Amino acid sequence: MSPAIDDVDEFDLSATIAPHVIVLFGAAGDLAKRKLLPGLAHLILSSLAPSIRVVGTSLEDYTVESFRDHAVAACAEFSSRPLTPEQLTEFASCITYVKSEEGPAALAKAVRAAQKELGEQARLLHYLSVPPRAALAAVKTLGDAKLVERSRIIMEKPFGTDLTTAIEVNAKLHETFSERQIFRIDHFLGKEPAQNILAFRFANGLFEPIWNRNFIDHVQIDVPETLGLDRRAGFYESTGAFKDMVVTHLFQILAFMAMEPPTALEPRAISEEKNKVFRSMRMLDPANVIRGQYGGYRDEPGVSPESDTETFVALKAEIDNWRWAGVPFYLRTGKKLAEGQRIISIAFNEPPKSMFPAGSGVGRSGPDHLTFDLADRSKVSLSFYGKRPGPGMKLDKLSMQFALHDHERAGDVLEAYERLILDAMRGDHTLFTTAEGIERLWEISQPLLDDPPPVKIYAPGTWGPNAIHQMIAPHAWRLPFERAWREQKQ
Repeated sequence: MSPAIDDVDEFDLSATIAPHVIVLFGAAGDLAKRKLLPGLAHLILSSLAPSIRVVGTSLEDYTVESFRDHAVAACAEFSSRPLTPEQLTEFASCITYVKSEEGPAALAKAVRAAQKELGEQARLLHYLSVPPRAALAAVKTLGDAKLVERSRIIMEKPFGTDLTTAIEVNAKLHETFSERQIFRIDHFLGKEPAQNILAFRFANGLFEPIWNRNFIDHVQIDVPETLGLDRRAGFYESTGAFKDMVVTHLFQILAFMAMEPPTALEPRAISEEKNKVFRSMRMLDPANVIRGQYGGYRDEPGVSPESDTETFVALKAEIDNWRWAGVPFYLRTGKKLAEGQRIISIAFNEPPKSMFPAGSGVGRSGPDHLTFDLADRSKVSLSFYGKRPGPGMKLDKLSMQFALHDHERAGDVLEAYERLILDAMRGDHTLFTTAEGIERLWEISQPLLDDPPPVKIYAPGTWGPNAIHQMIAPHAWRLPFERAWREQKQ
C-alpha cells in the first residue's frame, strides 16, 4: 500500500491523500457560492478525493441547517454538473457552520468534531475566501484556535499591493504557517488549457527547439472581459486592472510560456524555473504601459468622481535572458471590452526573403501564429500560409486546430478550483505561487506603481484606448481574430 501523504514532508504523487477537514472562511461569499461550494460538492461525491468534511465560517448569521440549505441552493444554481436530490442531501450532511464572531474556541470545537468523524489520520485545509484585509485576521484565528499543525492554507489574491506590503504579508503569514504550508491560488493556472502549455512545450520535439528568440518574433497574452464591476467598486477602486489581473494572473501565464524545461515534473523544480523567469524580467517601463478607463466608470456606485483607477491595462514586458532577449511580451486585459477571451498568441518570424510574386497574398494576414485559447473549451491553433487550390500561385492563411471537446476524455476535466483544492490536499505546489515569485513581481512593477501614466477613456464594447495600436506597432493585436474557431461537428 502506498504511504499516506500525512507521513511525508515532500510532495509524492503516488501517496494516498488523507481524509481532510476543509475550513472555509468567507463561506457565505460570492466566490464560495459560485465556485467553491459546487466544487467541494463534486469532490465529495466523486472518487477523486478522500473523505471530506466542510466547516464553513463567515460573518453571516446562519445556523448549521440554514447554511446547509444555502450550500445546496448554491450547488443547484451554479454546479456545472447536474446533481440529484440524494447527492445534494449527501453533500449537505458533510457540512457544518460556525459564525465567525463566536471566536476561535467555537471554530476549534467544530473542526475537532469533524476530525473525529474522519479518524486520526485527518488533515486540515484552510481556504481563505476573504478580502485581503480579513486574511491575516483569519490566520490569527487559526493560530489562536491551534489549528495550524498538520494543516495547509489556501490564500486568495491579491498578495499585497506593492513590494512593501507583499513582504509584510508574507512575514506575517510565516509567523504562523511555514512556506511549505501556504498555497497562493491562481485559478487561471488550475484550468486544463494552462497545464496543456507544459505538455505542449515539453512533450513534443517539434516545438521546443523553436521556442526562443531565433524563431519567435513576439508573444501576446490577451485576457479581455465583457463584465463591468459586478458590485465590486470598493475592491476595484483600491486595486485596478493591473493589480487585479496582471500581477496575479497574466505574469503567471507568461512564466509558463517562457520558463526553461524543469529537471522534473514536480513542484519545486517547476517553481524554480518560473521564479528564474521572474528574476530575468526587466523592470516595467511606464512608457510601455497604456492605462484605460471605460466611459461611465466614474458614475458607478461607490466610485469616486475623480477616480484615476484603470479598468484596462496593456503593456510590454521583456525577459532579459538568453532564450528571450529582444522578444517583447505584450499583455492586455480590461473590463467592458468587445469580447471575453483568454488567448496566448505566439507570432513566428517571417521568412527573410519572399520568392512569391506581388499579389500572391503572402504576408497579407501577418506572420504564422500558434494560438492557445485558455477558455474552458481549450483550443490550440497553428496558422500558416498554403497554396489556394486552382491555377497560379495564390496563398491563403490556413490553420490546424485542436479543441478539448475533440478528445474522448473531455468529460474528465476538473473545474479550476476543484483541481487546485485537490492539489493542495496532496501538497502539490506546482500550480501555486511562491513568496519569492510574488515579491519579485511587485519589485519589477514598482516603476509603474510609482509613476503610472494617466488613464485614457475608452468606450465600453471596444478593445480599449486607441493608443494600444501605437504601442504594439509595427505588430498588430491578434484580437479580434480574422476568422472564427471551427466548432465541433455533430
